[in-house]
Amino acid sequence: MDYLIVGAGLFGAVCARELTKKGKKCVVIDRRPHIAGNCYTEEIESINVHKYGAHIFHTQDKEIWDYVNQFAEFNNYINSPVARYKNEIYNMPFNMNTFTKLWSDVFTPDDAKKKIESERSAYYTQDPKNLEQQAINLVGKTIFEKLVKGYTEKQWGKSCDELPAFIIKRLPVRFTFDNNYFNDRYQGIPIGGYTKMVEKMLKGVEVRLNEDFLKNKEQYLSQAKKIIYTGAIDEYFDYVYGALEYRSVRFETQVYDTDNYQGNAVINYTDKDVPYTRVIEHKHFEFGKQPKTVVSREYSKKWEKGDEPYYPVNDEKNSMLYSKYKALAETQDKVIFGGRLGQYKYFDMHNVIREALNLVQKLV
Repeated sequence: MDYLIVGAGLFGAVCARELTKKGKKCVVIDRRPHIAGNCYTEEIESINVHKYGAHIFHTQDKEIWDYVNQFAEFNNYINSPVARYKNEIYNMPFNMNTFTKLWSDVFTPDDAKKKIESERSAYYTQDPKNLEQQAINLVGKTIFEKLVKGYTEKQWGKSCDELPAFIIKRLPVRFTFDNNYFNDRYQGIPIGGYTKMVEKMLKGVEVRLNEDFLKNKEQYLSQAKKIIYTGAIDEYFDYVYGALEYRSVRFETQVYDTDNYQGNAVINYTDKDVPYTRVIEHKHFEFGKQPKTVVSREYSKKWEKGDEPYYPVNDEKNSMLYSKYKALAETQDKVIFGGRLGQYKYFDMHNVIREALNLVQKLV
């Protein structure tokens, strides 16, 4: 084969599609029993369930939008999550709906700006040393306490005053009554689920599931002219410099005998006393009218070997460790490392597709 592509997620599927179009013989393998990686959807009670957490496609890039629309028709879903803090409900991202609910004397954008500025200046830290100080510098104490602190501490497994300031470079604040989470022009969910979309990308490509590249690495290396590897870069090198850190996620998924459990696709729980970070009701991604509903609770956890790695911990220590693995990767003649795990970087879906298209351009 010309290319062995390790991983049947978006990065691998786009590479396989484009290289095949250019006349290259590609084989895709994945150690999971399914294609589509973490955007895999499976049908439960006639509902497309996002098995590895909510995936909402959004982009400003018309070329990428046109590209994915070759493989799926997208609905007009707009992400408008809600945050619950104790017995209070707020709109996300922080906007005029949020501010008028937080403060009884805020009615206009000018009121909100003055209120936030008064809180920022009252608690301002000249040189923020941690995430807590940085977040308060950006949005003030009330928003931080109710909508940032608990969620962030659950997400990262550390207190906000122990987390580095750079994790929060900015917090989106809008002085309009607009609950659209993304500013991107193109948004939606593929009708019928992401699995069917990736299936179309891989049409005509040989795909082998339940195959673990690392268990037969030398054999695979001898079979292909080039290998595109989308697994974890540190695992490929058998953790020779030590393991990179990730946060992982555990899901509890239940079917409820009701047509509407929470009234929204995504509700974040920002109170630290609630053990899960958010609750997903999958049918709302596709405006479902099914008689039952499927709900997933997400619990952030420390990644351990054997867990699915989700979020790279891109602090100074891990960035330095990754640079050592990257240097090692550059010595490999046959292997190209790509995607979220291969590049140790969190990518949105449109970025993954752009990275894959750019790679194929370089290769052929």
